[in-house]
Amino acid sequence: VEEFEFAMPLLGGVLIGIASAIMLLFNGRIAGISGIFSGMLFKQGTERKWRTAFVIGLIVGGVGLKYLNPEFFTNTSGRSLLVLVLAGLFVGIGTQIGRGCTSGHGVCGIGRLSMRSLVATFVFVFAGMVLVAIVQPFYQ
Repeated sequence: VEEFEFAMPLLGGVLIGIASAIMLLFNGRIAGISGIFSGMLFKQGTERKWRTAFVIGLIVGGVGLKYLNPEFFTNTSGRSLLVLVLAGLFVGIGTQIGRGCTSGHGVCGIGRLSMRSLVATFVFVFAGMVLVAIVQPFYQ
């Protein structure tokens, strides 16, 4: 069993919080990734431009980190790239059905003391726990 590291997850959480606060402060928008991504696909004009720039920044940041530190991106799940992409698409569809994602509700919404976001985040976490309890026995 690996020893739990405290500092790096804490730093990551702080950086996500700071980035979300900066986006709200300077852009007047929350950093709900599923909403930003769907808006990039379906909105027009200026709305599409800033959203596209945001998504490109996420991709460039990920690719840059993979280049600097490749071991962060090893696929330890044993799943094929196709399965991982399909899983990501299903998550994206689910966030649209649920009217938001963990970044929009869990980070930005709770930070703004939104009751709707608190309930949504509770439902996300609870549903995830139930799903793990159901699926985990098949992977042992």
